[in-house]
Amino acid sequence: MTRGEDSAVIVDDLHITYKVSLERKTSLKNALVRRTRKQEVRYREVNALKGVSFEVPQGRCTGFIGANGAGKSTLMRAVAGILPPTGGQIEVNGKVSTLLALGVGFNSALTGRENVILGGMAAGLSRGEVHDKFQEIADFADLGDFIDMPMRTYSSGMFSRLAFSVAVNMHPDILIIDEALSAGDAKFKEKANQKMSELMGTAGTMLLVSHALATIQELSDEVIWLHKGRLIHRGDPKETCERYLDFLKVGDEAIVMEDF
Repeated sequence: MTRGEDSAVIVDDLHITYKVSLERKTSLKNALVRRTRKQEVRYREVNALKGVSFEVPQGRCTGFIGANGAGKSTLMRAVAGILPPTGGQIEVNGKVSTLLALGVGFNSALTGRENVILGGMAAGLSRGEVHDKFQEIADFADLGDFIDMPMRTYSSGMFSRLAFSVAVNMHPDILIIDEALSAGDAKFKEKANQKMSELMGTAGTMLLVSHALATIQELSDEVIWLHKGRLIHRGDPKETCERYLDFLKVGDEAIVMEDF
C-alpha cells in the first residue's frame, strides 16, 4: 500500500491467527489425565484478521465498526503491540496510550491513586511526571474520596472514568479506545467526548472502536468497517455507517466480492 510520510499508523496486509482450546475445562487434573493417557490437546484455529490494510494520518480520528467477532479488538491489540502479527506489518509512529477495556491493567487490591501512579509509569512517565499530572487525572475522573479506596470497591462506571482519565491525560501521540465509554453515565460520556475532541484539536491521532454509531460519526474523520476479519469498506463516516446498518438488515449475503 502507499505509505504517507505523515502517517501515524500503517497496517499492511495484516493477518492474525491464533488457536483456541476445544477442551471444556483446562484444570490441572485434566492436564495430568491427558498427559498420563498421552492425549493431545485439541485446538481450533481462528483466523481473526485476514489481509487488513489501512493507513491513519497524523492528527486524524479513524473509527472502527463491525459486529462482535469482526476482529476490531484483535486489531487494536495488534496496533498497541500486545498481539504479534501472523503475517503482514504494522508501523506505529508516536507514543501510544491504550484504553482497550474497562480496568485492564488495574490492580483491584490497590487504590485508585496507586493505580494512577502505576498506569502513568507504565506509559513511560517518571514518578515525578505522574505526580504532576495526578490532580488533573483525579479531577477529570471525579471520584472524590474513592480515589484513595481499593478499586475492588468501584462500580464499573467508576472503573471506566478512572481508566479513561489516565489514558487521555497522558497526552499521547496516538490514543486507542476500544468500547471504553459504554459504562459511563450520560454526563461523563459528554465530558469524555469533549476531551477526545480536545485531543484531536491538538493534532492527536485516535483509533476509536465503538458500537455507538452516533459517537463514531461525531468524532471520526474516516470509518473502517470490519466483518469476519476482513476490511469491507472504509470512507466517509456517515456513508460507511449507513452501509453497515443496511447490512445488518440482510446479513452476509449483502457482501459481494467487490466489497473486499
